Amino acid sequence: MRQREHGFGFAPEHDAPIPYMQRIREYYLALGYAAPYRWAHFAEVPFQPLTKPLAECRVALITTAAPYQPDKGDQGPGAPYNAAAKFYSVYSGDSGTEHDLRISHLAIDRAHTTAEDSNTWFPLPQLRRSAEAGRISGVSPRFHGIPTNRSHRTTLETDCPELLARCRADGADIAVLVAN
Repeated sequence: MRQREHGFGFAPEHDAPIPYMQRIREYYLALGYAAPYRWAHFAEVPFQPLTKPLAECRVALITTAAPYQPDKGDQGPGAPYNAAAKFYSVYSGDSGTEHDLRISHLAIDRAHTTAEDSNTWFPLPQLRRSAEAGRISGVSPRFHGIPTNRSHRTTLETDCPELLARCRADGADIAVLVAN
């Protein structure tokens, strides 16, 4: 059986996914919260099909990456987790200029990935190329950052309405969320 499994290209038994959801639940309990962390998941989602072709849509980019803050410690590729670099309210930036965004404030699997390719968390240059190629009608004038506060209430009652208002003000038809 092992030879046959090897022929399929299976990973070794020790190379299993990290049970991060269970680990986070246990972490919250260890911090003293009365209940473990609960991920938001909905029976019904507010998504809807496009009402026009993608090539006719203006696209807004939404990211959880943070603007680089030189006074907040190491935030570069390979940096350890850096809570000091977090942000706590929705922000926006000019989609027509270059930006230095980082993800050191996020709990990513630093053992199996790097933060070297900024296109993985902030694909604004690719969206611009898609507009130039006619795949989308354009990029909204601003991109938006949404915080990762881990509070369902703050996200749903404060951040999301603010984000939606900004996307509507920019005339966005659709949004691409690049959550990290």
